[in-house]
Amino acid sequence: MTWTREKRYQPYGAYSEIIKQNLEKKVATSIYKPGFHISPTSGLLNDPNGFSYYNGRWHVFYQAFPFGAVHGLKSWVHCISDDLVHWHNLGIALQPGDQFDSHGAYSGSAQVIDDQLFLMYTGNVRNNDWHRSSFQLGAWMNKHNEITKINAPLITAPKHVTDHFRDPQLLKINDTYYALIGAQDKQNLRGEFSLYQSDNLKDWQDMGYVQHELGDLGYMIECPNLVYVDGKAVLIFCPQGISQDDLPADNIYPNVYTIGSDLDFDTGEWHAKQQTIVQLDDGFDVYASQAFNAPDGNAYVISWVGLPEIDYPTDREDWAHCLSLVKQLKVVNNKLYQLPVPAMSTLVVAEQILLENQQQLVAHAGQQYELKLNLAADQTGNLLLVSDGTEAHSLQLKFDTNEAGYLIVDRSNVGEKFAIAYGETREIALNTHQALNLDIFIDHSVCEIFVNGGEKVMTLRFFAPQQQTMIAFAGQNTIEYSGSYLSLSNM
Repeated sequence: MTWTREKRYQPYGAYSEIIKQNLEKKVATSIYKPGFHISPTSGLLNDPNGFSYYNGRWHVFYQAFPFGAVHGLKSWVHCISDDLVHWHNLGIALQPGDQFDSHGAYSGSAQVIDDQLFLMYTGNVRNNDWHRSSFQLGAWMNKHNEITKINAPLITAPKHVTDHFRDPQLLKINDTYYALIGAQDKQNLRGEFSLYQSDNLKDWQDMGYVQHELGDLGYMIECPNLVYVDGKAVLIFCPQGISQDDLPADNIYPNVYTIGSDLDFDTGEWHAKQQTIVQLDDGFDVYASQAFNAPDGNAYVISWVGLPEIDYPTDREDWAHCLSLVKQLKVVNNKLYQLPVPAMSTLVVAEQILLENQQQLVAHAGQQYELKLNLAADQTGNLLLVSDGTEAHSLQLKFDTNEAGYLIVDRSNVGEKFAIAYGETREIALNTHQALNLDIFIDHSVCEIFVNGGEKVMTLRFFAPQQQTMIAFAGQNTIEYSGSYLSLSNM
């Protein structure tokens, strides 16, 4: 199908039930469909929204266009979980098409207020000349997961921003509400954090831009998130168009974090001893992450595993993208650590296979498993995943725990090529002469690699033949290691 603008933005009612059912049947047969990652039943998935805990369950929504692997008229699809691992898809929850979201219900967040869940999101509106207006909107969800929109904007874009004004994070600090919104300043076309304040969720005061010393953050900030982790304030966001001098990055758009002592909501000042930004994920495909502070005292994050303006092989199958695993956040030595949640262990379907020092780890691993490895210091090697036993058909993890100290993820030979303009390898530095700990999750077309207890995470998509199932070390040199292999079930 040729996706004209008219087709992308026609009402959902224009699609018959037969069309919807056929799309879902087609997508369900994809060999690349993940088993334990949230993925769309059809069409496109992008930003996670409304990540929250309400009414005894975890909730996450994702931005969706259910009718093709393209960006069109966006809705929110609702998923719920009892443990942050097993997610149940409830279908479309927040429908677009009203006066202030006529061209899409875009990203936003959620807060539990009294006995309801309050959703704050961006409504996208286009006029006849296709000029965009964005509105920050609200909706209430009750305990039956029924959503009622508020029929007037909470916040209309101020005159000092362009039409790039979106992705509100709703925060409640004591008895006051704040909204942190990604913006582009109209005068200098730079990315900014807009801050708003309200006592009642109806009347919002513009507090101006957050004042920081993080430097030039490009031409737009998307998906701002403020969370508190181990006594530190952590700001997670996506700076589009940031200079390579300020943040060397290979992805088309980065997802970053910075750690401070606090955001002063009275003055709008970001307080931090070190005004630096760091990649949230050092892999290929993480964007639009959403984090929140949960009632259990932990902070959690979930990400879109996909990037804007990139074509993926599943586009031809009428679906695209998935969400990452939920990760628990920690701050250690002023670094943000990301850890798989403990409930991931409930996916294990067989007794773990212990591994030690053999060249071929698992001959028939399948493509749905967890691999834990402890690699000794002072050695180099190449771990082959999703492999036929050769480097020519493998996802490669090249490591040096000796003098050079590096880990390189190379997806150039794992299957179908895509996004090669942005490189086929990603590299992180390792401490020299120290052991390397890896916790790797493979899920058909998704790989998440947790390095040294979550100090670094490298996430990527790959699209390989399903018969490539071997895990082995390349070459003949003996690698000193220990570890385990665990087969994982669907969520």
